[in-house]
Amino acid sequence: MLSSKVKSVVFKVAIVLVVFSTGVLFANVSQVYAVKSSKVKFKSVAELELITAESTALIGLVDPNTKNFAFSVSNKSFDGFNSALQKEHFNDNYLESDKYPNTTFTGRIIDDIDFKKYGIYTIRVKGMFKIKGITREELIKGTIEVSSGGIKLNSAFSVLLSDYEIRIPRIVNQKIAPEIQISIQAELELTTIK
Repeated sequence: MLSSKVKSVVFKVAIVLVVFSTGVLFANVSQVYAVKSSKVKFKSVAELELITAESTALIGLVDPNTKNFAFSVSNKSFDGFNSALQKEHFNDNYLESDKYPNTTFTGRIIDDIDFKKYGIYTIRVKGMFKIKGITREELIKGTIEVSSGGIKLNSAFSVLLSDYEIRIPRIVNQKIAPEIQISIQAELELTTIK
């Protein structure tokens, strides 16, 4: 178990990482929801191969007052794949993870939600999704469960590789789907920024 001092330092480092990697500032905010645990999965269902990988390294914040959010995940944190070579190609050839280390999503919850009222809310979020240096506006649906312990986020959506200039060589185009399915589950806790 981490001491409160260590937790405070870890939280402040996480805020700096989110702000730095996403470019979003949370000015004049005293309390935010910060990611406590997460699972980000992606799946490619192609004619000749199924590829799945997941990461538990999502960091992010949600401001309950403005409904702004910022999330970031390290591309190299994904594990799974069907082989070590496949993971290497994912990082080196497709996402160019040394040059573009994170995938980010920043924006705002556009539906009404009362963070003080417990329950499950169906929401839409609109923001800027950034993969491999390409930024596109996306509208994504999901749910938020508000409880005494914080909030839980769930979402499933897909992205077209061509939208983010991720090119698949002809030799493997039957092994990698042009549209990738993504699911996100995250638990966030209310934290005071000092």
